Amino acid sequence: MSLQSFAYFGFLALTALLYLHLPRRAQPPFLLGASWVFYAAAMPAMMPLLLVLCAFIYGCGRGLAGAHKKAFLRLGVLGSLAVLAFFKYVNFLARLLPWGLRLPAVALPLGISFYTFAAISYLVDAARGDCPVERSFLRVALFLSLFATVTQGPICRAGRLLPQFAAEHRFDAARCTRALRLFALGLLKTVAVSDVLGVLVNNIFAHYAEYGGLMLMLGAVGYTLQLYFNFSGYSELARASGLFLGLELPENFKTPLFSTNFSELWSRWHISFSGWLQDYLFTPLVWADVEGLTRGRLRRLPPLLCVFLVFFLSGFWHGSTLPFIIWGLLQAIYRMGEELLHRRFGKPKKRTPALRAWGKRAVVFVLWCIGMVFFRAGTGPNPQPLGAADAVRFLCGCVRALSPARFAGEVYAALYSDFYAHSLMIALYVLFLSAALVFAFWLEYRRCFAYKNKPAELALAAEKHRMLLYWTLTVFILVGFILQSGGFGASGFGMYAGF
Repeated sequence: MSLQSFAYFGFLALTALLYLHLPRRAQPPFLLGASWVFYAAAMPAMMPLLLVLCAFIYGCGRGLAGAHKKAFLRLGVLGSLAVLAFFKYVNFLARLLPWGLRLPAVALPLGISFYTFAAISYLVDAARGDCPVERSFLRVALFLSLFATVTQGPICRAGRLLPQFAAEHRFDAARCTRALRLFALGLLKTVAVSDVLGVLVNNIFAHYAEYGGLMLMLGAVGYTLQLYFNFSGYSELARASGLFLGLELPENFKTPLFSTNFSELWSRWHISFSGWLQDYLFTPLVWADVEGLTRGRLRRLPPLLCVFLVFFLSGFWHGSTLPFIIWGLLQAIYRMGEELLHRRFGKPKKRTPALRAWGKRAVVFVLWCIGMVFFRAGTGPNPQPLGAADAVRFLCGCVRALSPARFAGEVYAALYSDFYAHSLMIALYVLFLSAALVFAFWLEYRRCFAYKNKPAELALAAEKHRMLLYWTLTVFILVGFILQSGGFGASGFGMYAGF
Protein backbone atom coordinates (compact mmCIF):
# COMPACT_ATOMS: atom_id res chain seq x y z
CA MET A 1 0.00 0.00 0.00
CA SER A 2 2.16 2.84 -1.30
CA LEU A 3 1.53 6.31 0.11
CA GLN A 4 0.66 7.47 -3.41
CA SER A 5 -1.88 4.70 -4.08
CA PHE A 6 -5.67 4.96 -4.01
CA ALA A 7 -5.75 2.16 -1.44
CA TYR A 8 -3.68 4.33 0.89
CA PHE A 9 -5.94 7.33 0.34
CA GLY A 10 -8.87 5.27 1.58
CA PHE A 11 -6.85 3.79 4.46
CA LEU A 12 -5.68 7.23 5.61
CA ALA A 13 -9.14 8.80 5.35
CA LEU A 14 -10.79 5.98 7.32
CA THR A 15 -8.03 5.92 9.95
CA ALA A 16 -8.13 9.69 10.47
CA LEU A 17 -11.95 9.74 10.59
CA LEU A 18 -12.09 7.10 13.33
CA TYR A 19 -8.97 8.26 15.20
CA LEU A 20 -10.09 11.88 15.57
CA HIS A 21 -13.46 10.83 17.04
CA LEU A 22 -12.16 8.34 19.59
CA PRO A 23 -11.70 9.14 23.30
CA ARG A 24 -8.17 10.31 24.12
CA ARG A 25 -7.14 7.06 25.84
CA ALA A 26 -8.29 4.97 22.89
CA GLN A 27 -6.38 6.97 20.28
CA PRO A 28 -2.83 5.56 20.76
CA PRO A 29 -3.87 1.87 20.73
CA PHE A 30 -6.10 2.44 17.70
CA LEU A 31 -3.31 4.21 15.79
CA LEU A 32 -0.87 1.46 16.73
CA GLY A 33 -3.30 -1.16 15.46
CA ALA A 34 -3.76 0.74 12.19
CA SER A 35 0.03 1.01 11.80
CA TRP A 36 0.50 -2.72 12.33
CA VAL A 37 -2.25 -3.49 9.83
CA PHE A 38 -0.49 -1.21 7.32
CA TYR A 39 2.88 -2.93 7.85
CA ALA A 40 1.42 -6.44 7.89
CA ALA A 41 -0.34 -5.75 4.59
CA ALA A 42 2.97 -4.64 3.07
CA MET A 43 5.30 -7.31 4.46
CA PRO A 44 3.50 -9.88 6.65
CA ALA A 45 6.54 -12.16 7.00
CA MET A 46 8.51 -9.42 8.77
CA MET A 47 5.77 -8.36 11.19
CA PRO A 48 7.14 -10.59 14.01
CA LEU A 49 10.53 -8.86 13.69
CA LEU A 50 8.94 -5.43 14.13
CA LEU A 51 7.00 -6.65 17.19
CA VAL A 52 10.13 -8.18 18.76
CA LEU A 53 12.15 -5.01 18.14
CA CYS A 54 9.42 -2.87 19.72
CA ALA A 55 9.43 -5.08 22.82
CA PHE A 56 13.23 -5.12 22.93
CA ILE A 57 13.56 -1.33 22.71
CA TYR A 58 10.82 -0.84 25.28
CA GLY A 59 12.60 -3.18 27.71
CA CYS A 60 15.99 -1.52 27.19
CA GLY A 61 14.39 1.88 27.60
CA ARG A 62 12.83 0.91 30.92
CA GLY A 63 16.22 -0.39 32.00
CA LEU A 64 17.69 3.08 31.50
CA ALA A 65 15.74 4.25 34.56
CA GLY A 66 17.58 1.76 36.79
CA ALA A 67 21.07 1.34 38.18
CA HIS A 68 22.50 -0.33 35.06
CA LYS A 69 21.77 2.44 32.58
CA LYS A 70 24.99 2.06 30.56
CA ALA A 71 24.56 -1.69 30.22
CA PHE A 72 21.00 -1.34 28.92
CA LEU A 73 22.07 1.46 26.56
CA ARG A 74 24.86 -0.69 25.10
CA LEU A 75 22.53 -3.68 24.84
CA GLY A 76 19.85 -1.67 23.05
CA VAL A 77 22.16 0.11 20.61
CA LEU A 78 24.36 -2.87 19.79
CA GLY A 79 21.39 -5.22 19.56
CA SER A 80 19.57 -2.89 17.16
CA LEU A 81 22.69 -2.45 15.03
CA ALA A 82 23.28 -6.21 14.99
CA VAL A 83 19.78 -6.86 13.65
CA LEU A 84 20.19 -4.13 11.03
CA ALA A 85 23.63 -5.39 9.99
CA PHE A 86 22.38 -8.97 9.71
CA PHE A 87 19.57 -8.18 7.32
CA LYS A 88 21.53 -5.64 5.26
CA TYR A 89 24.77 -7.61 4.85
CA VAL A 90 24.03 -11.32 5.31
CA ASN A 91 23.45 -11.84 1.58
CA PHE A 92 26.71 -10.04 0.78
CA LEU A 93 28.65 -12.16 3.29
CA ALA A 94 26.98 -15.34 2.03
CA ARG A 95 28.50 -14.75 -1.40
CA LEU A 96 31.96 -14.82 0.18
CA LEU A 97 31.56 -18.30 1.65
CA PRO A 98 34.25 -20.77 0.43
CA TRP A 99 33.91 -24.14 -1.28
CA GLY A 100 30.71 -23.30 -3.09
CA LEU A 101 28.65 -23.07 0.09
CA ARG A 102 25.39 -21.20 -0.36
CA LEU A 103 22.82 -19.87 2.09
CA PRO A 104 19.22 -19.00 1.21
CA ALA A 105 18.71 -15.31 0.42
CA VAL A 106 17.26 -13.21 3.25
CA ALA A 107 14.69 -10.52 2.40
CA LEU A 108 15.37 -7.02 3.72
CA PRO A 109 12.51 -5.95 6.03
CA LEU A 110 10.67 -2.89 4.77
CA GLY A 111 11.90 0.29 6.47
CA ILE A 112 14.24 -1.51 8.88
CA SER A 113 16.88 1.24 8.77
CA PHE A 114 14.36 3.96 9.58
CA TYR A 115 12.81 2.34 12.63
CA THR A 116 16.21 1.08 13.82
CA PHE A 117 17.68 4.59 13.70
CA ALA A 118 14.60 5.93 15.49
CA ALA A 119 15.07 3.27 18.17
CA ILE A 120 18.73 4.16 18.69
CA SER A 121 17.96 7.87 18.90
CA TYR A 122 15.29 7.18 21.55
CA LEU A 123 17.66 5.12 23.72
CA VAL A 124 20.54 7.60 23.43
CA ASP A 125 18.32 10.62 24.10
CA ALA A 126 16.74 8.92 27.10
CA ALA A 127 20.15 7.96 28.49
CA ARG A 128 21.39 11.54 28.04
CA GLY A 129 18.29 12.94 29.70
CA ASP A 130 17.16 14.74 26.54
CA CYS A 131 13.80 12.96 26.76
CA PRO A 132 12.15 10.98 29.56
CA VAL A 133 12.03 7.20 29.55
CA GLU A 134 8.64 6.22 28.11
CA ARG A 135 6.68 3.94 30.46
CA SER A 136 3.99 3.00 27.94
CA PHE A 137 4.76 0.11 25.60
CA LEU A 138 1.99 1.30 23.28
CA ARG A 139 3.62 4.68 22.75
CA VAL A 140 7.11 3.22 22.21
CA ALA A 141 5.72 0.74 19.67
CA LEU A 142 3.74 3.51 17.96
CA PHE A 143 6.86 5.71 17.82
CA LEU A 144 8.76 2.94 16.02
CA SER A 145 6.00 1.71 13.71
CA LEU A 146 3.80 4.73 12.85
CA PHE A 147 2.49 3.93 9.37
CA ALA A 148 3.37 7.37 7.97
CA THR A 149 7.10 6.99 8.76
CA VAL A 150 7.82 3.26 9.09
CA THR A 151 8.68 2.61 5.44
CA GLN A 152 10.80 5.61 4.45
CA GLY A 153 11.01 8.07 7.33
CA PRO A 154 11.50 10.82 8.20
CA ILE A 155 13.48 9.61 11.21
CA CYS A 156 11.64 11.14 14.17
CA ARG A 157 13.03 12.10 17.56
CA ALA A 158 11.32 10.65 20.60
CA GLY A 159 11.40 13.92 22.53
CA ARG A 160 9.21 15.57 19.90
CA LEU A 161 6.89 12.74 18.87
CA LEU A 162 6.19 10.74 22.04
CA PRO A 163 4.51 13.67 23.86
CA GLN A 164 2.21 14.11 20.86
CA PHE A 165 0.93 10.55 21.27
CA ALA A 166 -0.10 11.35 24.83
CA ALA A 167 -2.10 14.41 23.76
CA GLU A 168 -5.71 14.46 22.56
CA HIS A 169 -6.27 15.08 18.85
CA ARG A 170 -9.43 16.40 17.26
CA PHE A 171 -10.40 17.62 13.81
CA ASP A 172 -8.97 21.03 12.95
CA ALA A 173 -9.95 22.62 9.63
CA ALA A 174 -6.83 24.81 9.32
CA ARG A 175 -4.52 21.87 10.02
CA CYS A 176 -6.33 19.63 7.51
CA THR A 177 -6.07 22.38 4.89
CA ARG A 178 -2.30 22.42 5.47
CA ALA A 179 -2.28 18.65 5.12
CA LEU A 180 -4.20 18.75 1.83
CA ARG A 181 -1.78 21.29 0.35
CA LEU A 182 1.20 19.23 1.44
CA PHE A 183 -0.35 16.00 0.18
CA ALA A 184 -0.96 17.60 -3.22
CA LEU A 185 2.66 18.79 -3.40
CA GLY A 186 3.87 15.30 -2.51
CA LEU A 187 1.72 13.72 -5.20
CA LEU A 188 2.95 16.26 -7.77
CA LYS A 189 6.55 15.28 -7.06
CA THR A 190 6.05 11.52 -6.93
CA VAL A 191 3.27 10.88 -9.46
CA ALA A 192 3.66 13.67 -12.02
CA VAL A 193 7.45 14.11 -11.97
CA SER A 194 9.44 11.22 -10.50
CA ASP A 195 7.43 8.27 -11.81
CA VAL A 196 7.03 9.81 -15.25
CA LEU A 197 10.72 10.73 -15.43
CA GLY A 198 11.63 7.19 -14.40
CA VAL A 199 10.32 5.80 -17.73
CA LEU A 200 13.14 7.48 -19.60
CA VAL A 201 15.81 7.25 -16.89
CA ASN A 202 15.41 3.49 -16.38
CA ASN A 203 15.78 2.89 -20.11
CA ILE A 204 18.96 4.99 -20.28
CA PHE A 205 20.67 3.13 -17.44
CA ALA A 206 19.54 -0.27 -18.69
CA HIS A 207 21.08 0.34 -22.15
CA TYR A 208 23.70 2.99 -21.40
CA ALA A 209 26.35 1.41 -23.67
CA GLU A 210 24.18 2.13 -26.73
CA TYR A 211 23.78 5.88 -26.12
CA GLY A 212 25.79 8.99 -26.88
CA GLY A 213 27.08 11.59 -24.45
CA LEU A 214 24.08 13.90 -24.38
CA MET A 215 21.75 11.00 -23.63
CA LEU A 216 23.98 9.82 -20.78
CA MET A 217 24.10 13.36 -19.37
CA LEU A 218 20.32 13.35 -19.47
CA GLY A 219 20.33 10.02 -17.62
CA ALA A 220 22.61 11.33 -14.85
CA VAL A 221 20.64 14.54 -14.37
CA GLY A 222 17.33 12.72 -14.80
CA TYR A 223 18.11 10.16 -12.11
CA THR A 224 19.22 12.88 -9.70
CA LEU A 225 15.91 14.68 -10.20
CA GLN A 226 13.91 11.44 -10.14
CA LEU A 227 15.37 10.45 -6.77
CA TYR A 228 15.00 13.94 -5.31
CA PHE A 229 11.40 14.45 -6.31
CA ASN A 230 10.46 10.91 -5.28
CA PHE A 231 12.07 11.04 -1.86
CA SER A 232 11.12 14.61 -1.01
CA GLY A 233 7.59 14.03 -2.32
CA TYR A 234 7.26 10.86 -0.26
CA SER A 235 8.47 12.74 2.83
CA GLU A 236 5.79 15.36 2.22
CA LEU A 237 3.13 12.65 1.91
CA ALA A 238 4.31 11.30 5.27
CA ARG A 239 4.18 14.76 6.88
CA ALA A 240 0.73 15.36 5.42
CA SER A 241 -0.47 12.02 6.81
CA GLY A 242 0.75 13.09 10.24
CA LEU A 243 -1.05 16.43 9.97
CA PHE A 244 -4.34 14.71 9.18
CA LEU A 245 -3.93 12.89 12.50
CA GLY A 246 -2.84 15.99 14.42
CA LEU A 247 0.86 15.00 14.48
CA GLU A 248 3.71 17.31 13.51
CA LEU A 249 6.45 15.28 11.77
CA PRO A 250 9.85 16.81 10.93
CA GLU A 251 10.66 18.28 7.52
CA ASN A 252 13.08 16.16 5.54
CA PHE A 253 14.01 18.42 2.59
CA LYS A 254 14.48 22.16 2.16
CA THR A 255 15.23 22.80 -1.54
CA PRO A 256 18.72 21.20 -1.43
CA LEU A 257 19.29 21.47 -5.20
CA PHE A 258 19.75 25.24 -4.77
CA SER A 259 22.67 24.79 -2.37
CA THR A 260 25.93 26.63 -3.06
CA ASN A 261 28.14 24.12 -1.20
CA PHE A 262 27.98 20.55 0.10
CA SER A 263 27.74 21.53 3.74
CA GLU A 264 24.58 23.44 2.90
CA LEU A 265 23.30 20.64 0.67
CA TRP A 266 23.63 18.01 3.39
CA SER A 267 21.87 20.28 5.88
CA ARG A 268 18.91 20.44 3.48
CA TRP A 269 18.88 16.90 1.99
CA HIS A 270 17.35 14.03 3.99
CA ILE A 271 17.53 16.29 7.03
CA SER A 272 16.39 13.69 9.54
CA PHE A 273 19.19 11.32 8.46
CA SER A 274 21.82 14.08 8.25
CA GLY A 275 20.85 15.26 11.73
CA TRP A 276 20.99 11.68 13.00
CA LEU A 277 24.53 11.28 11.65
CA GLN A 278 25.53 14.61 13.20
CA ASP A 279 24.15 13.85 16.66
CA TYR A 280 24.78 10.12 17.02
CA LEU A 281 27.89 9.49 14.92
CA PHE A 282 29.90 12.63 14.10
CA THR A 283 29.66 14.32 17.52
CA PRO A 284 30.58 11.15 19.49
CA LEU A 285 33.53 10.58 17.13
CA VAL A 286 34.78 14.15 17.56
CA TRP A 287 34.59 13.98 21.36
CA ALA A 288 35.76 10.38 21.73
CA ASP A 289 38.88 9.91 23.86
CA VAL A 290 41.27 7.84 21.73
CA GLU A 291 44.41 8.12 23.84
CA GLY A 292 44.31 4.42 24.65
CA LEU A 293 43.98 3.41 21.01
CA THR A 294 46.75 5.76 19.81
CA ARG A 295 49.10 5.11 22.77
CA GLY A 296 48.90 8.72 23.86
CA ARG A 297 49.66 10.24 20.47
CA LEU A 298 46.15 11.62 20.00
CA ARG A 299 43.46 12.50 22.48
CA ARG A 300 40.79 13.41 19.91
CA LEU A 301 40.31 12.35 16.30
CA PRO A 302 40.87 15.17 13.77
CA PRO A 303 37.50 16.62 12.66
CA LEU A 304 38.35 15.99 9.00
CA LEU A 305 38.91 12.31 9.73
CA CYS A 306 35.54 12.22 11.49
CA VAL A 307 33.92 13.78 8.41
CA PHE A 308 35.53 11.09 6.26
CA LEU A 309 34.37 8.27 8.55
CA VAL A 310 30.80 9.57 8.70
CA PHE A 311 30.38 9.75 4.92
CA PHE A 312 32.20 6.47 4.32
CA LEU A 313 29.91 4.72 6.79
CA SER A 314 26.92 6.48 5.20
CA GLY A 315 27.86 4.95 1.85
CA PHE A 316 28.38 1.53 3.42
CA TRP A 317 24.98 1.81 5.15
CA HIS A 318 23.26 2.38 1.80
CA GLY A 319 24.74 -0.85 0.53
CA SER A 320 27.74 -3.17 0.75
CA THR A 321 28.48 -3.01 -2.98
CA LEU A 322 31.40 -1.06 -4.43
CA PRO A 323 29.25 1.64 -6.13
CA PHE A 324 27.75 2.66 -2.78
CA ILE A 325 31.17 2.72 -1.13
CA ILE A 326 32.51 4.93 -3.94
CA TRP A 327 29.45 7.19 -3.55
CA GLY A 328 30.24 7.55 0.15
CA LEU A 329 33.90 8.26 -0.61
CA LEU A 330 32.91 10.93 -3.13
CA GLN A 331 30.72 12.66 -0.55
CA ALA A 332 33.63 12.50 1.92
CA ILE A 333 35.98 14.02 -0.68
CA TYR A 334 33.51 16.77 -1.49
CA ARG A 335 33.06 17.74 2.16
CA MET A 336 36.72 17.41 3.11
CA GLY A 337 37.83 19.37 0.04
CA GLU A 338 35.33 22.06 0.89
CA GLU A 339 36.62 22.32 4.47
CA LEU A 340 40.22 22.55 3.25
CA LEU A 341 39.28 25.33 0.82
CA HIS A 342 37.51 27.20 3.61
CA ARG A 343 40.61 26.91 5.81
CA ARG A 344 42.82 28.18 3.01
CA PHE A 345 40.66 30.99 1.63
CA GLY A 346 38.16 31.57 4.44
CA LYS A 347 34.48 30.74 4.56
CA PRO A 348 32.32 32.32 1.83
CA LYS A 349 30.53 35.52 2.68
CA LYS A 350 26.81 35.38 3.34
CA ARG A 351 26.12 37.87 0.58
CA THR A 352 27.60 36.55 -2.65
CA PRO A 353 27.09 38.16 -6.08
CA ALA A 354 24.22 36.41 -7.85
CA LEU A 355 26.30 35.22 -10.81
CA ARG A 356 28.92 33.66 -8.56
CA ALA A 357 26.25 32.04 -6.38
CA TRP A 358 24.56 30.44 -9.38
CA GLY A 359 27.96 29.29 -10.64
CA LYS A 360 28.55 27.55 -7.31
CA ARG A 361 25.11 25.96 -7.46
CA ALA A 362 25.89 24.62 -10.93
CA VAL A 363 29.22 23.11 -9.79
CA VAL A 364 27.64 21.50 -6.72
CA PHE A 365 24.81 20.08 -8.84
CA VAL A 366 27.19 18.60 -11.43
CA LEU A 367 29.34 16.97 -8.74
CA TRP A 368 26.21 15.67 -7.02
CA CYS A 369 25.01 14.15 -10.32
CA ILE A 370 28.36 12.38 -10.74
CA GLY A 371 27.92 10.80 -7.33
CA MET A 372 24.35 9.86 -8.18
CA VAL A 373 25.54 7.74 -11.12
CA PHE A 374 27.35 5.48 -8.64
CA PHE A 375 24.32 5.56 -6.35
CA ARG A 376 22.09 4.43 -9.23
CA ALA A 377 24.54 1.70 -10.19
CA GLY A 378 24.32 0.35 -6.65
CA THR A 379 20.54 0.62 -6.51
CA GLY A 380 19.24 -0.86 -9.76
CA PRO A 381 17.01 -2.29 -11.03
CA ASN A 382 18.41 -3.33 -14.37
CA PRO A 383 18.24 -6.41 -16.58
CA GLN A 384 21.72 -7.06 -15.19
CA PRO A 385 23.07 -5.37 -12.05
CA LEU A 386 25.42 -2.47 -12.71
CA GLY A 387 28.79 -2.27 -10.99
CA ALA A 388 31.37 0.40 -10.28
CA ALA A 389 33.00 -0.23 -13.67
CA ASP A 390 29.65 0.40 -15.38
CA ALA A 391 29.31 3.70 -13.53
CA VAL A 392 32.80 4.76 -14.64
CA ARG A 393 32.03 3.81 -18.25
CA PHE A 394 28.73 5.68 -17.99
CA LEU A 395 30.50 8.86 -16.85
CA CYS A 396 33.25 8.52 -19.49
CA GLY A 397 30.57 8.11 -22.13
CA CYS A 398 29.11 11.52 -21.22
CA VAL A 399 31.86 13.24 -23.24
CA ARG A 400 31.57 11.22 -26.44
CA ALA A 401 29.33 11.57 -29.50
CA LEU A 402 27.84 14.93 -28.48
CA SER A 403 25.47 15.13 -31.41
CA PRO A 404 22.10 16.90 -30.96
CA ALA A 405 20.64 14.96 -33.91
CA ARG A 406 21.69 11.64 -32.41
CA PHE A 407 20.34 12.76 -29.03
CA ALA A 408 16.89 13.50 -30.46
CA GLY A 409 16.79 10.12 -32.19
CA GLU A 410 17.89 8.29 -29.03
CA VAL A 411 15.21 9.96 -26.91
CA TYR A 412 12.58 8.97 -29.48
CA ALA A 413 13.85 5.37 -29.63
CA ALA A 414 14.04 5.08 -25.83
CA LEU A 415 10.40 6.13 -25.45
CA TYR A 416 9.03 4.18 -28.44
CA SER A 417 7.65 1.15 -26.60
CA ASP A 418 4.37 -0.12 -25.19
CA PHE A 419 2.16 2.82 -24.19
CA TYR A 420 4.32 5.35 -26.08
CA ALA A 421 4.64 3.45 -29.37
CA HIS A 422 3.35 6.42 -31.33
CA SER A 423 4.96 9.71 -32.29
CA LEU A 424 2.08 11.74 -30.85
CA MET A 425 2.28 9.93 -27.49
CA ILE A 426 6.03 10.52 -27.33
CA ALA A 427 5.53 14.21 -28.03
CA LEU A 428 2.84 14.42 -25.34
CA TYR A 429 5.10 12.60 -22.87
CA VAL A 430 7.97 15.04 -23.47
CA LEU A 431 5.63 18.03 -23.30
CA PHE A 432 3.97 16.85 -20.06
CA LEU A 433 7.25 15.95 -18.37
CA SER A 434 8.84 19.27 -19.33
CA ALA A 435 5.84 21.23 -18.04
CA ALA A 436 5.72 19.21 -14.79
CA LEU A 437 9.44 19.75 -14.18
CA VAL A 438 9.17 23.49 -14.85
CA PHE A 439 6.19 23.79 -12.52
CA ALA A 440 7.83 21.73 -9.75
CA PHE A 441 11.08 23.69 -10.01
CA TRP A 442 9.18 26.97 -9.99
CA LEU A 443 7.52 25.97 -6.72
CA GLU A 444 10.93 24.98 -5.32
CA TYR A 445 12.44 28.28 -6.47
CA ARG A 446 9.66 30.30 -4.86
CA ARG A 447 9.97 28.39 -1.62
CA CYS A 448 13.74 28.85 -1.50
CA PHE A 449 14.11 32.48 -2.51
CA ALA A 450 10.73 34.15 -1.95
CA TYR A 451 9.81 32.39 1.32
CA LYS A 452 13.26 31.54 2.77
CA ASN A 453 12.52 27.81 2.96
CA LYS A 454 9.35 28.04 4.98
CA PRO A 455 7.47 24.69 5.12
CA ALA A 456 6.33 23.82 1.62
CA GLU A 457 2.60 23.96 2.37
CA LEU A 458 2.94 27.41 3.99
CA ALA A 459 4.90 28.72 1.02
CA LEU A 460 2.16 27.50 -1.31
CA ALA A 461 -0.53 29.12 0.85
CA ALA A 462 1.32 32.45 0.70
CA GLU A 463 1.12 32.67 -3.12
CA LYS A 464 -1.26 35.32 -4.50
CA HIS A 465 -2.88 33.10 -7.13
CA ARG A 466 -3.45 30.08 -4.91
CA MET A 467 -6.58 28.78 -6.62
CA LEU A 468 -4.84 28.72 -10.00
CA LEU A 469 -1.94 26.81 -8.43
CA TYR A 470 -4.33 24.32 -6.80
CA TRP A 471 -6.04 23.62 -10.13
CA THR A 472 -2.65 23.26 -11.84
CA LEU A 473 -1.52 20.81 -9.17
CA THR A 474 -4.71 18.81 -9.60
CA VAL A 475 -4.36 18.58 -13.38
CA PHE A 476 -0.73 17.44 -13.21
CA ILE A 477 -1.54 14.81 -10.58
CA LEU A 478 -4.51 13.41 -12.53
CA VAL A 479 -2.52 13.19 -15.77
CA GLY A 480 0.32 11.53 -13.86
CA PHE A 481 -2.06 8.87 -12.54
CA ILE A 482 -3.47 8.33 -16.04
CA LEU A 483 0.03 7.82 -17.44
CA GLN A 484 0.80 5.28 -14.72
CA SER A 485 -2.32 3.28 -15.57
CA GLY A 486 -1.47 3.42 -19.24
CA GLY A 487 2.13 2.40 -19.33
CA PHE A 488 3.91 1.91 -16.03
CA GLY A 489 3.44 1.62 -12.29
CA ALA A 490 4.33 3.76 -9.31
CA SER A 491 7.63 3.33 -7.50
CA GLY A 492 6.23 1.04 -4.80
CA PHE A 493 6.97 2.29 -1.32
CA GLY A 494 9.34 4.94 -2.65
CA MET A 495 12.84 4.77 -4.07
CA TYR A 496 14.40 4.98 -0.59
CA ALA A 497 12.30 2.26 1.03
CA GLY A 498 14.90 -0.40 0.17
CA PHE A 499 17.49 1.10 2.50
